[in-house]
Amino acid sequence: MRSGNRSVRLAGVSAKITRINPEHLHPTPGYHHITVVEAGRTAYLAGQCPLDRSGSLVGSGVLEEQIDQVAANVLTALSAVGAQPQHVVRSVIYVRSADTGVLATAWQRLTDSVIGPAFTTASTLLGVAQLGFAGQLVEVDLTVALPE
Repeated sequence: MRSGNRSVRLAGVSAKITRINPEHLHPTPGYHHITVVEAGRTAYLAGQCPLDRSGSLVGSGVLEEQIDQVAANVLTALSAVGAQPQHVVRSVIYVRSADTGVLATAWQRLTDSVIGPAFTTASTLLGVAQLGFAGQLVEVDLTVALPE
């Protein structure tokens, strides 16, 4: 097994979270192939969209602005359950594009954002044809091992 196979004990978390990259699988750009959680409580966040508090789409057609809004929304949702980005154990990122350059830009912006630690775990990045709101380019779905 390569680096990243260590057990990670998070402050304030009774769960033991282990992230693994088996040596016979391809290297990853920062995420881990496997996340094992020994936890009692889990939260499943609904897909976080680039909507402001009033429900209006932010940055229609502008990926970077939308990612920044999604990151802010994720922080708010995590805070509501007493969690932080490092408590995320699974992420799925939806980007309205089939262009690998656009997908890479989205991945980089998310991993460089305030919620970047959320994407060091088991992650999936998908290019999709359409999302729920006109002009929406990104949505992030997270699973969280809650601290006690």
